Amino acid sequence: MITVQSEQKKKILISSALILGIVLLDQIVKIYVKTHFYLGESVTVTDWFYIRFVENNGIAFGMEIFRNKIFLTLLRILAVGGLGYYLYHLVKKGEKMGYLLCVAAIMAGALGNIIDCVFYGYCFDSSLHQIAHFMPEGGGYAPLFYGRVVDMLHFPLFSYTWPEWVPWVGGSSGTFFSPVFNIADSAITVSIFVVLIWYRDCIAPEEDED
Repeated sequence: MITVQSEQKKKILISSALILGIVLLDQIVKIYVKTHFYLGESVTVTDWFYIRFVENNGIAFGMEIFRNKIFLTLLRILAVGGLGYYLYHLVKKGEKMGYLLCVAAIMAGALGNIIDCVFYGYCFDSSLHQIAHFMPEGGGYAPLFYGRVVDMLHFPLFSYTWPEWVPWVGGSSGTFFSPVFNIADSAITVSIFVVLIWYRDCIAPEEDED
C-alpha cells in the first residue's frame, strides 16, 4: 500500500528530475550555440526553422520590458524561489501530477534564463561575427548578474504583406512568428498553455455548492 508520504516523495522526485532535465538540456544547447556560432549567425534547418544566435536582456522572446538589468535578474530569482515554495505546497496538498509537472517546467525555464543572466556575462566574451570563448583571458563581456540570455530557435513560418486598403499597416510586410527564443522560454510557454487548457481548475478551484 502506497502511503501519502511515499506518494509525496515520488512527486517531488519526478518534479525535480524534470526541472534538472530541462535546465541541463537548455544549458547544453546554449553553451554549444555560444561556443560554435558567432553572434548574429543564422543557419537554415528548413524553410521555416532556423538556428539563429542572438542575445537579449528581456524576459522571453526578446521582449525588453524592464531596462534595469539587476532588477530583472533579482525579480527572476525571487520568482523561482516563489515557484519552488508553491510547488512544495502543491505536493503537500496532493495536487494532480500533471499540474505539478507544468509548475516544475515553468520553474525550470525561469531558472535556465537566470543562469544566463547571472553567469554568462562573467564566463563568456561576446561580439558580433566572433565565436565566444569560455573564461577568456580579458574577462567576460559583463559583471555577474548582468549577462544576456542566449536565444537560438527561430520559426519564421511565413511572410506576408498587408493589403493597401488596410488602415495604418496597408502595404507593410512582416513575418508570422518572428521572435527568437530558447528551450527555457519554450518550457514556460508550453506549460502555461497546458495549464490554461487542462488545469484551470487547479489555478482557481471551484467553490463547493451549499
